Amino acid sequence: MRHILEIDDLNAAEVVEVLELASTKEYPKVLDRQGVALIFEKPSARTRNSMEMAVIQLGGHPIYISAEEIGLDKRESVEDVTKTLSCFHSMIGARVFKHSTVERMAKENQVPIINLLSDEAHPLQALADVLTMQQELGDLQGRSVAYIGDGNNVFRSLALASGFLGMEVRFSGPSEYFISDEDRDRLNFAGVNVTEYDKPEEAVKDADVVYTDVWTSMGQEEEKNQRHKAFEGFQVNKELMGMASEKAIFLHCLPAHRGEEVVDEVVDGSASRVWVQAENRMHAARGLLIWLIEKHLGGRETI
Repeated sequence: MRHILEIDDLNAAEVVEVLELASTKEYPKVLDRQGVALIFEKPSARTRNSMEMAVIQLGGHPIYISAEEIGLDKRESVEDVTKTLSCFHSMIGARVFKHSTVERMAKENQVPIINLLSDEAHPLQALADVLTMQQELGDLQGRSVAYIGDGNNVFRSLALASGFLGMEVRFSGPSEYFISDEDRDRLNFAGVNVTEYDKPEEAVKDADVVYTDVWTSMGQEEEKNQRHKAFEGFQVNKELMGMASEKAIFLHCLPAHRGEEVVDEVVDGSASRVWVQAENRMHAARGLLIWLIEKHLGGRETI
């Protein structure tokens, strides 16, 4: 049983396979007459729409389940919810607060578990990110991505995916918001090296891709004032983009807090690929679903 809780649940060759499947224009109905449960502790526009459409395109039936409907560890334990949903569905996707929630689901080993987002990882976003970079830049070996902001779940997954494909990974943000030693060890174990820069100008110099994310994520609202003060000077604006490669592209996982981590003229500018990136969430999800079924579940019509 394969579960995708973080990018390094795949190896580099498997990431390439998923991206190839995500890029195909014709795809098999590998989920014909099957259900996929989609649990959302956190609401999301892109995650819900991309996953539901990916399942539908493969012939399946997605079921959106809100936190209130199942009450994880309140109305019923995570383990019992997983066992129940596995009676009806071929896979379970979960967008949760705690990464331990998807780990507990995976331990039941009933059906494949896909992490749609947790406080530690955002693997489907990272697959969409590298798919977008491939489309724009071609072979990513030797290319560079500069991430400006918080060393959060988005960055950790992005670093793994882009590092697997041979990219140089750069980071710039307030020192107190860089990744932990544990995360750094995990990246190093996966063969991914991250270069830290104190100043964003140093990180983006001649970079092929400039990437940022919100300074305050969902669930961190109480830290907003503290974070805004810490991240002063780390905004992606026209001047910062001008220091990147002449043909550099800008990426953001969205939603963007315009005027905070990025300005309008960058999000809406000629270098921006954020809407292509958003669409690629669907293609990446579809590629991963096909890969899980065809490569590791034998392509069975009933899983």
